[in-house]
Amino acid sequence: MHYSILLHYPEHDASTLGEEAIQAGQAAFSAYTRALQDAGVLVTAEVLRHSSATTTIRKVGGELVVQDGPFADTKEQLGGTIVIDVDDLDAAIDWASQAPPIDWGVIEIRPGATYTVNGAWTPNG
Repeated sequence: MHYSILLHYPEHDASTLGEEAIQAGQAAFSAYTRALQDAGVLVTAEVLRHSSATTTIRKVGGELVVQDGPFADTKEQLGGTIVIDVDDLDAAIDWASQAPPIDWGVIEIRPGATYTVNGAWTPNG
Protein backbone atom coordinates (compact mmCIF):
# COMPACT_ATOMS: atom_id res chain seq x y z
CA MET A 1 0.00 0.00 0.00
CA HIS A 2 1.41 3.38 -0.99
CA TYR A 3 1.13 6.25 1.49
CA SER A 4 2.19 9.84 0.87
CA ILE A 5 3.83 11.58 3.77
CA LEU A 6 3.23 15.30 3.25
CA LEU A 7 5.57 17.55 5.21
CA HIS A 8 4.10 20.91 6.21
CA TYR A 9 6.18 23.44 8.11
CA PRO A 10 6.92 27.15 8.41
CA GLU A 11 9.30 28.35 5.73
CA HIS A 12 12.56 29.99 6.69
CA ASP A 13 15.41 31.16 4.53
CA ALA A 14 19.07 30.37 5.08
CA SER A 15 19.74 33.70 6.79
CA THR A 16 17.07 33.05 9.44
CA LEU A 17 18.03 29.45 10.10
CA GLY A 18 21.78 29.71 10.04
CA GLU A 19 24.31 27.30 8.58
CA GLU A 20 24.36 25.01 11.63
CA ALA A 21 20.58 24.45 11.52
CA ILE A 22 20.68 23.85 7.76
CA GLN A 23 23.42 21.25 8.11
CA ALA A 24 21.59 19.56 10.99
CA GLY A 25 18.38 19.44 8.93
CA GLN A 26 20.17 18.01 5.91
CA ALA A 27 21.81 15.34 8.08
CA ALA A 28 18.46 14.45 9.66
CA PHE A 29 16.75 14.12 6.26
CA SER A 30 19.65 12.04 4.92
CA ALA A 31 19.48 9.66 7.88
CA TYR A 32 15.70 9.40 7.61
CA THR A 33 15.64 8.62 3.89
CA ARG A 34 18.54 6.19 4.33
CA ALA A 35 16.48 4.34 6.97
CA LEU A 36 13.48 4.24 4.63
CA GLN A 37 15.70 2.98 1.80
CA ASP A 38 17.38 0.36 3.98
CA ALA A 39 13.95 -0.91 5.10
CA GLY A 40 12.89 -1.22 1.45
CA VAL A 41 9.83 1.02 1.85
CA LEU A 42 10.94 4.21 0.07
CA VAL A 43 9.26 4.82 -3.28
CA THR A 44 10.32 8.47 -3.72
CA ALA A 45 11.15 11.55 -1.67
CA GLU A 46 11.43 15.21 -2.52
CA VAL A 47 12.07 18.40 -0.59
CA LEU A 48 10.36 21.27 -2.36
CA ARG A 49 11.74 24.71 -3.06
CA HIS A 50 10.38 27.70 -1.16
CA SER A 51 6.69 28.39 -1.86
CA SER A 52 7.68 31.70 -3.50
CA ALA A 53 8.85 29.54 -6.44
CA THR A 54 5.33 28.09 -6.79
CA THR A 55 3.16 28.62 -9.84
CA THR A 56 -0.55 27.90 -9.41
CA ILE A 57 -2.81 27.30 -12.39
CA ARG A 58 -6.56 26.96 -12.73
CA LYS A 59 -9.23 27.42 -15.36
CA VAL A 60 -11.70 30.26 -14.89
CA GLY A 61 -14.48 30.52 -17.46
CA GLY A 62 -12.59 28.11 -19.71
CA GLU A 63 -9.43 30.26 -19.67
CA LEU A 64 -6.16 29.23 -18.09
CA VAL A 65 -5.13 31.54 -15.24
CA VAL A 66 -1.48 31.38 -14.15
CA GLN A 67 -0.60 32.85 -10.76
CA ASP A 68 2.75 33.24 -9.05
CA GLY A 69 2.90 31.83 -5.55
CA PRO A 70 0.92 29.23 -3.67
CA PHE A 71 -2.86 29.09 -3.66
CA ALA A 72 -3.09 28.76 0.13
CA ASP A 73 -1.98 31.67 2.26
CA THR A 74 -0.98 29.84 5.43
CA LYS A 75 1.81 29.92 7.98
CA GLU A 76 2.86 26.37 7.15
CA GLN A 77 3.54 25.37 3.57
CA LEU A 78 3.98 22.00 1.90
CA GLY A 79 7.73 21.57 2.11
CA GLY A 80 8.20 18.05 0.85
CA THR A 81 6.68 14.71 -0.02
CA ILE A 82 7.71 11.15 0.62
CA VAL A 83 5.94 8.12 -0.82
CA ILE A 84 6.37 4.85 1.01
CA ASP A 85 5.09 1.33 0.32
CA VAL A 86 4.10 -0.35 3.59
CA ASP A 87 1.52 -2.89 4.77
CA ASP A 88 -0.89 -0.60 6.60
CA LEU A 89 -1.63 2.77 8.18
CA ASP A 90 0.07 1.81 11.44
CA ALA A 91 3.35 1.25 9.58
CA ALA A 92 2.87 4.55 7.72
CA ILE A 93 2.29 6.36 11.03
CA ASP A 94 5.42 4.78 12.48
CA TRP A 95 7.58 5.93 9.55
CA ALA A 96 5.96 9.38 9.40
CA SER A 97 6.57 9.91 13.12
CA GLN A 98 10.30 9.54 12.44
CA ALA A 99 10.38 12.29 9.77
CA PRO A 100 12.51 15.24 10.92
CA PRO A 101 9.75 17.89 10.47
CA ILE A 102 7.72 16.22 13.22
CA ASP A 103 9.69 18.48 15.58
CA TRP A 104 8.75 21.76 13.85
CA GLY A 105 5.73 21.19 11.65
CA VAL A 106 2.76 19.00 10.77
CA ILE A 107 2.90 15.73 8.89
CA GLU A 108 -0.06 14.52 6.87
CA ILE A 109 -0.35 10.86 5.90
CA ARG A 110 -2.58 10.16 2.93
CA PRO A 111 -3.14 6.79 1.27
CA GLY A 112 -2.85 6.77 -2.47
CA ALA A 113 -5.82 5.75 -4.59
CA THR A 114 -3.89 4.70 -7.71
CA TYR A 115 -0.33 4.93 -8.97
CA THR A 116 1.40 4.29 -12.28
CA VAL A 117 3.48 1.27 -13.22
CA ASN A 118 5.03 1.50 -16.68
CA GLY A 119 2.47 4.15 -17.65
CA ALA A 120 -0.59 2.17 -16.50
CA TRP A 121 -2.74 3.26 -13.56
CA THR A 122 -2.77 0.60 -10.83
CA PRO A 123 -5.17 0.47 -7.86
CA ASN A 124 -3.41 1.03 -4.52
CA GLY A 125 -3.68 -1.72 -1.92
